[in-house]
Amino acid sequence: ARRLLRRLRADAVIGAGGYVSGPVAAAASTLRLPVFLLEADSHMGVTNRMLAPLARRTFLAFPIEGRDNDRYLVTGRPIPTDILAADRAVARARFGLAGDQPCLLVFGGSLGARTINHAAIDAFGETAPCAVLHVSGERDHAEVAGRLEALGSPSHYRLRAYVEPFADALAAADLVVARAGGSVFELAAAGLPAILVPYPHATGDHQTLNARWLTEGEAAVIIADGELDGPRLAREVGDLLSSPGRLRAMGDSALELARPDAAQQIAAEVLAAL
Repeated sequence: ARRLLRRLRADAVIGAGGYVSGPVAAAASTLRLPVFLLEADSHMGVTNRMLAPLARRTFLAFPIEGRDNDRYLVTGRPIPTDILAADRAVARARFGLAGDQPCLLVFGGSLGARTINHAAIDAFGETAPCAVLHVSGERDHAEVAGRLEALGSPSHYRLRAYVEPFADALAAADLVVARAGGSVFELAAAGLPAILVPYPHATGDHQTLNARWLTEGEAAVIIADGELDGPRLAREVGDLLSSPGRLRAMGDSALELARPDAAQQIAAEVLAAL
């Protein structure tokens, strides 16, 4: 790691919490290079906890109890810039959505989320109060596609293994069903109300903590993974879609929570230290 840093003529190191950050940040410290850390969740990971004493500053996505002195700065989590630039009309045309047709976006990360995938088909496979854009992930795509085919491939249901750029899926949607990982910042930046189903086995239960950030800000509701099924999801979605005023208020609250300038703030802090 020391040889690599010398060869690259690095001026600073930013660690994002993965295990590979450990040796590189430690090497940077021995070379007296400034070290910065990014913590993307509401629970500080093992690598970042170990490296924190070496860091000039740790940038937090969420406030974390006990991490509130001047070595920590709450910035939010950097998001892809295309989320802010996506064109709603173009995105909706891409997915064949009528101009005034509400769209429910369902997704669970790059691999998908099996609980959410099955509940979505159970809730909306036969009929739905809106168009459904379901990004299932690669793992479950064939199974979910088979279930839809058995239902006659309903026209209101749009199934994709993945969407690239994902900003289009967010721009096309009016309501989201998702896990509560780092994507909560993308939902906030897009001004999207959400039904969040935290992954129950996340380290430190950080997805529940992430979700609470949105629910306490009145931008989301939470369904525990063990309580999610088709009827419950259909009921929650139906209640929200039948209350357009509440839906708008949740979207406005999401925008108030958003930190679209997180990347710029982090970059400015790092450059100021050089």
